[in-house]
Amino acid sequence: MGEKNLKNDSRKIKKENHSGVTGEPKKIFYLILILIPFLFLVLLEVGLRIADYGYNTNVFIKVAPGYYGSNPQLARKYFHNVKSVPNTINDVFKIKKPKNGFRVFVLGGSSGAGYPYMPLGSFSRYVRKRLELMYPRNDIEVVNLSMTAVNSYTIRDIVPAVLEQKPDLILIYAGHNEYYGALGVGSMENLGSQRWLVNLTVKLEKFRTFQLLRNTLKYIASKLSSKPERTTGTLMSRMAEKKKIPYESEMFKEGIAQFKGNMDEVLDEFHSAGAPVLFATLGSNLMGLKPFISEAYEKYPPARKVFAEAEQDFKDGKIKEASKKFRFAKDLDMLRFRAPEKINDVIYKLSKKYGAIVVNADSALNAASKTGIIGNDLMVDHLHPTLRGYEIIGRTFYEAMERYNLLPKGVHHNWSDEKQDSVTVAEFPFSPFDSTIAAFKIKLLKDDWPFINPVNKTPAYKLLKRKNRLDSIAYDFVTAKVDWEKAERLAADYFYRTGNYKAYAKQMNILIWQFPIILSYYRFAIEKLVAAKEYNLAYDFALRKFRIKHDYFSAKWLGIINLWRHKINASIYYLITSSKLKGDDAQVYYNLAGAYAEKRDYKNALTYARKAVKLAPEYKQAVSLKNQLEKVLKNIKPTKIKITPKGK
Repeated sequence: MGEKNLKNDSRKIKKENHSGVTGEPKKIFYLILILIPFLFLVLLEVGLRIADYGYNTNVFIKVAPGYYGSNPQLARKYFHNVKSVPNTINDVFKIKKPKNGFRVFVLGGSSGAGYPYMPLGSFSRYVRKRLELMYPRNDIEVVNLSMTAVNSYTIRDIVPAVLEQKPDLILIYAGHNEYYGALGVGSMENLGSQRWLVNLTVKLEKFRTFQLLRNTLKYIASKLSSKPERTTGTLMSRMAEKKKIPYESEMFKEGIAQFKGNMDEVLDEFHSAGAPVLFATLGSNLMGLKPFISEAYEKYPPARKVFAEAEQDFKDGKIKEASKKFRFAKDLDMLRFRAPEKINDVIYKLSKKYGAIVVNADSALNAASKTGIIGNDLMVDHLHPTLRGYEIIGRTFYEAMERYNLLPKGVHHNWSDEKQDSVTVAEFPFSPFDSTIAAFKIKLLKDDWPFINPVNKTPAYKLLKRKNRLDSIAYDFVTAKVDWEKAERLAADYFYRTGNYKAYAKQMNILIWQFPIILSYYRFAIEKLVAAKEYNLAYDFALRKFRIKHDYFSAKWLGIINLWRHKINASIYYLITSSKLKGDDAQVYYNLAGAYAEKRDYKNALTYARKAVKLAPEYKQAVSLKNQLEKVLKNIKPTKIKITPKGK
């Protein structure tokens, strides 16, 4: 019995020695084994962020104290095979939403961004200007997040960030890029047709570890691939990977399903958050552009055959029949640069499902067209509107806001719709120089595939004729030699040097409207216009700057110019304000002395004249004025004292 127990104990000891651990220690051991890979990934992620590897995927970043702007690297989440990724039109908004604020976000592709008039000509800028004119006491923020060559995948991705900013309204003009936009079913930037996988991949981009893995795989693939990377040509011409997508083919249906699935989730999120949505139907160039790729497919005829029939119907005065056939010809075009009619059908169905408001931009453009069918009078190419076309879309959005009571709450002008529109168009910040830029962009676009055979491309220096200095500046911008901001400044400088001060002021206003956070533009404009003795133009810049933030410089010039205009009380108010903000400017005190002298308040006048002389003993005009005032006060006689407003 003892021997048997001894053997059992021996086996038990051997078993315990073999396993090494028992009970709770064994569980901890396995837990550590499982956690090691996760710990490694966490440490790798932290290390990559410390080393600043990769890029920031936040939708918004701080661009100035108190202001957010769109992240210029945002599009890198969706583009991995092009070197220069698109950007938004750089609208900014306050980090803390003002109490009287009205905040609108705009989502879409290049036609949402206003191509080729970016950043100035988008329909969102019409909406913003009209809101600013109608509601001058409200803080209007219209933030356009549209980008060239993006589609519903991008919109779906940025919705949470948009909702965090407490929007009052959402405007959507999207759907043209579902096939060839980033991550679309026919795009060179493609991850397949499984939406869940594509959306998951986009979400994982926020991790630097994932970026490292993707970049590593991309590098390996590039070494194994013999296909050369195309780096020239327009972004549009490079994005189309699957150039033939027949009507009602499987890939055609995948594109519709992609749009429907993504936008269903987009509208669901906005609806759940209580954010009102205006969803616009899409307009295309119907009768001004023949289909790009025309071939028969199964039971469907070639697109150009239907297009020719539409043209004949139009000549015969059968406008309704022609319109239907032009739309069908567009749908039969195998090159999917224009949204098929089924995209507009989806817009109607989803809007009804989630209570979004349909803005019928397509019908508005048709109604405004000379022929009743959208053509070259309202489109610069296949789908991008003219400046007037964008104004029509903007007006259609605004009228829907008005109709459904989605405008700001507060005091507003009691203008008719016609006056609102005419004043908005008249004060729209857009110049002939900006029209030249747009014209050059369109020439470059149409001098590439699919408009022509790329082998017949004309070099830009030959294609873009430069007749004057402004043409040369526009050429340098569209060929990426200077950025937009510098191009606008160079244009302003040209107008100033040639004595066209009104045009100079307009260009500076364009810069200020685009970049309201750069307050130095105001001072620069004031200094230049004062030097040219254009006091009325300078006054406008000074007054707007003073309303944004009271500063000594704008207050000084408001005071001096009011003195020049003989508006003495206003002059004294601004000059005293200036002296309180900066008490060492002798010219401010000299002009204050002059203002009080104009009122024959010689005691105060002498006080300020003495301050000016004390600060600047060599200031001859101030010394002369002081001496005159001292004589007047000694004689106690009301004598008219000559004062010349002075400043620099």
